[in-house]
Amino acid sequence: MDVILSVQNLKKQFRLSYKQQKLQNTNKKVITAVDNLSFTANRGEIFGLLGPNGAGKTTTLRMLATLISPDSGDAFIDGHSIVKEPDKVRAKIGFLTGELRLEDFFTPDYLFNFFSELYGISEDVRRRRKQELFSRFGIDRFAGVKLANLSTGMKQKVSLVISVVNDPDFIIFDEPTNGLDVLTARTVTDFLLELKSRGKTIILSTHIFSLVEKICDRAGIIIGGRLVALDSVANLTREKNLEEVFFDIYSGTAGGES
Repeated sequence: MDVILSVQNLKKQFRLSYKQQKLQNTNKKVITAVDNLSFTANRGEIFGLLGPNGAGKTTTLRMLATLISPDSGDAFIDGHSIVKEPDKVRAKIGFLTGELRLEDFFTPDYLFNFFSELYGISEDVRRRRKQELFSRFGIDRFAGVKLANLSTGMKQKVSLVISVVNDPDFIIFDEPTNGLDVLTARTVTDFLLELKSRGKTIILSTHIFSLVEKICDRAGIIIGGRLVALDSVANLTREKNLEEVFFDIYSGTAGGES
């Protein structure tokens, strides 16, 4: 296997304010969001990350995308360190997160051009990719419409298209179908499979078990910032469906006691 991602003992802690302590009903001043996490992903596969809210999935993805730095450990994407070479990592990846907030007064057309320029994409390539992606997701009819006037689903599709504006080989998707209607979610799912067929590597965080079963090659389950299971989806679902497997594992951990 050609390993494109190597995660090595990533750890991340956050300090809690007094208000956050009260909201979370805890006296802890520091929480460990990701606790010595290690795993690999192979070139051309879709790797799923599963876990309950607060398990550390989004924190892990944000570290891989170099948006935040780990307290310790490292990860290497196509040989480049997220700690020592963040600029080289950013040039190689695409990242879609539910936390992405595009300004409402911009249009899809403007945003695509803006991010293309950031990546130094030539005008000819930009025009071709815009036409292809806008047509694929039905954005072309709304290219000149401000985001404030677009539906939630259309905004999500614009965010997805912008996340792959540089045609990256390594793509991180955090809940890519969250809040989408079934038709739009199907369009996104088909797009993920098409990216895989083109040799792209996708790290996918989702709470939708059926999506992982349908498109992921391997899956890891994170609970309390720790990786508690990792295997091919075929092996994980040999005797039970993925949802049953997940809750069996969850009930057997400290997280299942809360």
